[in-house]
Amino acid sequence: MSDFMLWLHANYIKPQLGTFTKESDYALRIELLQGQLDGGGMEDLDKALEFTAIQAFLLGLRTGEGLALSRR
Repeated sequence: MSDFMLWLHANYIKPQLGTFTKESDYALRIELLQGQLDGGGMEDLDKALEFTAIQAFLLGLRTGEGLALSRR
């Protein structure tokens, strides 16, 4: 993954994810999982969440680009 995507995640995507309500079903499940993991498991979870968020962001860009092309 490029340095730019890692920077984008740390400075844009992750802060945006933090603005969602903590009462959502996903947030609760992640908090429960975090409470059961040790240090190494937390690092693995953070990397998996980082990867997933970046891929979802890129998918949104590609989908938006495809929609723009279909309107022509």
